[in-house]
Amino acid sequence: MKAWVSLGLAVSLALATGASAQPSTQSSAPAVQLWRLDCGTIQFRDFGAFFSDTNELPRGPRAASDSCYLIRHGSQFLLWDTGLPAALKGNPTQIGDGLTGTLDRTIIEQLAELKLTPANINIVGISHMHADHLGQVGSFPNAKLIIGKADFEGTVGARDPFGPWRVAAAKLQLAHGGDVDIFGDGSVIALNMPGHTPDHLSLLVKLASGNVLLTGDLYHSTMARNTKQVPGFNTSRAETLASMDRFERLAKSYRAKVIIQHEPADIAKLPAFPDAAQ
Repeated sequence: MKAWVSLGLAVSLALATGASAQPSTQSSAPAVQLWRLDCGTIQFRDFGAFFSDTNELPRGPRAASDSCYLIRHGSQFLLWDTGLPAALKGNPTQIGDGLTGTLDRTIIEQLAELKLTPANINIVGISHMHADHLGQVGSFPNAKLIIGKADFEGTVGARDPFGPWRVAAAKLQLAHGGDVDIFGDGSVIALNMPGHTPDHLSLLVKLASGNVLLTGDLYHSTMARNTKQVPGFNTSRAETLASMDRFERLAKSYRAKVIIQHEPADIAKLPAFPDAAQ
């Protein structure tokens, strides 16, 4: 855990959880769209050693995607995770021991392709407190922030990424011990999945074409999901495994398309930007 938290401090930190993932009975909910955004790439010198505490993943170098997501719910926009810091654009940087981060486009630049600005983002949801998921959160200081309570409290310090929300409690929703029905109609739910961090969150998005589950960092690769690998730096092995069990039950009951946010093959299941899943 120390190595990953050090990464968080070196680049910028953050968050996670929330109500109950029950099927919505409302038929008049606004249309929901989902865009996948490119929020960077992380090159690992030894991916398997980093993400398995039992050495059951293949050793050696591997690149991982760092994806973020834009969800439109009627006239409102939710940004899920904010990737690597904008300062890395065009400037590959060592962001930890054996880790190199790169960024080709900022979130703001991608929003502009959709004719949106930071002012159009109503809500920012952060899956958890690690730097590669909250690097550009400071670009959206006027949005409501949804994050896990313990993750929010664990990012206080000199490099605090959440300054605007620490002085504006009205724009802050801390999740702990339950799910968060983000728009109040069951269409987009932040799921309580602790273990990777104390109040880690995943996200359920109900589209007309089918349900989508975004993992956050519950899993980091398809192989890790298939064999239930737990990184050694997770805050709780037992909570991680319990969250994995709950996630798989939800994936089955909702017949959801699972998107592992760091798995390039998974993010390719969604339309390439600027097209949206609907």
